[in-house]
Amino acid sequence: MQDRKSPSPIAWIPTAYFAMGLPFVAVSLAAVIMFADLGIDEASITFWTSLLILPYSIKPLWSPLLELYYTKKHFALACQMIVGFCFGLIVFLLPLPDTFLYVIGVMWIITICGATNDIATDGIYLTAIDKTTQAKYIGWQGAFYNLAKVLVNGGLVYLAGTLMGYFKAESPENAARYAWMIIMGIIACVMIGIAVYHRFFMPVGSRNEESPDSFSDAMSSLLEVFKDFFTKKHIWVYIIFIVCYRLTEGFAVKMVPLFLKAPVEAGGLGLSNESIGLIYGTLGTVAFIVGSILGGYYIARFGLKKVLFSLVCIFNIPFVIYLLLAQFQPDSLAVIATGLVVEYFCYGFGFVGLTLFMMQQVAPGKHPMAHYAFASGIMNLGFMLPGMISGYVYQHLGYEMFFTIALAMSVPAFILAAVIPFAHKGTDA
Repeated sequence: MQDRKSPSPIAWIPTAYFAMGLPFVAVSLAAVIMFADLGIDEASITFWTSLLILPYSIKPLWSPLLELYYTKKHFALACQMIVGFCFGLIVFLLPLPDTFLYVIGVMWIITICGATNDIATDGIYLTAIDKTTQAKYIGWQGAFYNLAKVLVNGGLVYLAGTLMGYFKAESPENAARYAWMIIMGIIACVMIGIAVYHRFFMPVGSRNEESPDSFSDAMSSLLEVFKDFFTKKHIWVYIIFIVCYRLTEGFAVKMVPLFLKAPVEAGGLGLSNESIGLIYGTLGTVAFIVGSILGGYYIARFGLKKVLFSLVCIFNIPFVIYLLLAQFQPDSLAVIATGLVVEYFCYGFGFVGLTLFMMQQVAPGKHPMAHYAFASGIMNLGFMLPGMISGYVYQHLGYEMFFTIALAMSVPAFILAAVIPFAHKGTDA
């Protein structure tokens, strides 16, 4: 039961999950636009910003160790503070020559600490409040995680564009650096402020009854969980399906903001940072949230097994919008905005199908939480790997052929969705 002396859940859950989303969005999405503003080539941007997701994919490997030392709160506060200071360090690195390599190095520290903060925060959520309260506040998690996306990929990208316009009058060659120094400084202050706030308002969290008592016990437990995971019925088919589900998204998602920003003569749409922040970062995220909610109701009404194929279609087919935008290059902001909002709505609607599939078909068994984490890690790897090569493909083929290949990569997911076996009964059974 929840300790009466513990802080109220409403006092820390929104800020905790906002702090989980903020560094991930800043490094994996906003950084793409920042590096483009700094003149970094597409291949380098997509490769490194995709590879930076790796710690979020493999974080289950060190999660047992967090049960051995100090408390979950100690890890969460330390990681949030380090992330904040690292963003502050980027402020001072941006004016340097060859800044890309230095910034990427610091971002590796950010993603490792961000992934560790995810583990610690989820652990506090699971151990500091009872199951009834967990269910009550589950919606707050997603809402504030996505609010970070609205702030960073929407508001701060918009602000970066405004600041660039201001600085161009005085120093055109340094306008992008000055603008993004301010943006990184804002993120640093927010993360440090949240860490200080959590020092007083975040509960400590407790150890699980089955937590390991030593390093050797932690490693033995991890090996047992791994063995049980990879011997599950249909698991290899499920792994292939999980990877294929997001292949098109993983391949295209890093290139989309670069495509929106690229000059028309280079095959892009020539949008400003302000337009990208408003349409892609803000309206798109809202459409994603609405789509996710409606997708959940759709699955609840008809059952996952019946609608899985349709969800794969809804998730992947709308990427044709980017192919059409590349072919016709419309100059109407309303047309572009409509296309992006529709795609993001379908993205959210279809994504819940994969999430629920992992919960209902991959996670059940002796270690459901750990196996869901493994499945999520595999899903992220399937998202990360195609993104790493996307910039190289674009540089050789251009945007039209790039988005054509992205659509072709969705075919295996359609085939698997039509024939995949269900090992466990879902809520529709």
